[in-house]
Amino acid sequence: MSMIPGLVIRGWIWTFVTYMFVHGSISHILFNMFALYIFGSHVERQMGSREFLLFYLVTGALAGIFSFVIYFFTGQYNVWLMGASGAIFAVELAYAVFFPRSVIYIWGILPLRAPVMVLGFTAIELFSSIFARNSGVAHLTHLAGFAFAWLYFHVRFGVNPWRRLRS
Repeated sequence: MSMIPGLVIRGWIWTFVTYMFVHGSISHILFNMFALYIFGSHVERQMGSREFLLFYLVTGALAGIFSFVIYFFTGQYNVWLMGASGAIFAVELAYAVFFPRSVIYIWGILPLRAPVMVLGFTAIELFSSIFARNSGVAHLTHLAGFAFAWLYFHVRFGVNPWRRLRS
C-alpha cells in the first residue's frame, strides 16, 4: 500500500515500508528493479544478504518517514508516495562507497565513475526538488535515501562515505 500522510495520521504506519513495494507503472517498477539488480547485487555481495536487507529496508523506511514529515508539515495529506526509489538511491550511494573506482556507462555511452554518478544524481535531485514542483516525483525522498545511506555507513560501519568517494 502507498504511504498516504492522511492514513498514517490514522495509524497506518506500516505504509512506511509497504510504499517501497508499490509502483505507479510498469516502467516505474522496471527502472527501479533494473537499478536494484545492477547496483544491489554488488552491494549485497559486499555487505552480505542480511545486512543488505536491513540496509535496504531501513534506508527506504527512513526516506518514507522523512517524506511523511515534509508532507505533514506542508499540509499535503493526500499525496501517494510509492516506489523503491529512496532505497534505490541509498543502494547507489553504497555502491559508490564500496566501488569508488567503478565506471558506470549512463545510457550505455557516457562513462562516469560511481562517485561522480552519485554526485550528479544528487545535483539533479536538488535542482529538481527546487524547480520541478508538482512533477509527481518525490525528489526529496530520493535525497533522503542518499542521506540515510550516508548516516547508515557512519553509524553501522563507522565509515565516512566522503573519504571513500574521494579515493
